[in-house]
Amino acid sequence: MSSGAAIAVGALTRSTSKPFPTPPAPPALLPATPHGKPEVSPFAVDPKLLRRALAALDEHSKTIKARDRIAIVDFTAPSSEARLHFLDVVSGKASRLLVAHGSGSDPGHTGYLERFSNVFGSNASSEGAFLTDDYYVGKHGRSQRLLGLDPTNNNALDRAIVVHGAWYANDGMVAAHGKLGRSQGCFAVGENKLDDVFGFLGKGRMIFAARA
Repeated sequence: MSSGAAIAVGALTRSTSKPFPTPPAPPALLPATPHGKPEVSPFAVDPKLLRRALAALDEHSKTIKARDRIAIVDFTAPSSEARLHFLDVVSGKASRLLVAHGSGSDPGHTGYLERFSNVFGSNASSEGAFLTDDYYVGKHGRSQRLLGLDPTNNNALDRAIVVHGAWYANDGMVAAHGKLGRSQGCFAVGENKLDDVFGFLGKGRMIFAARA
């Protein structure tokens, strides 16, 4: 894949956005395999990363009111692997999906995140705990704003780091190119996975992104 095709615009402007209602929660967990096969799998995230995520959930308990479900992005894994983990804290069930990282975090487009940044204009992914916020329709269609809760990601809202769907995060990209394309720091998922992500997380839950 060429670098031009790989770098997609992931930053969204709030000034042109329109709100839309919160999607209903899905009746079941998300597809669990890298290629979208409907299968619920054991929670496979690194135990150290899981402990860090649960510690962040406790640390931000005054802000994160909905604590029944969380998402963990393991940026140690390449973009070819399903590294966006969804955990039902109550039942212990889990699933996972593909998710893109920012072009500024992987300037050589290797498929691996090399660095994080919270800096404006970096086009990089940020690490830390994010709070899912309101939904809107913007430059990349239906999207969800995120609030950064840590010093490492507290510019997320103003940087327009959001969750949205993108063609370059579809399952077929891995089969065709061995990796996903890159966002401008947003958590971009496959276009046909967006409803599942929105429904599972809803508003007021945590996404924790880091490397193990």
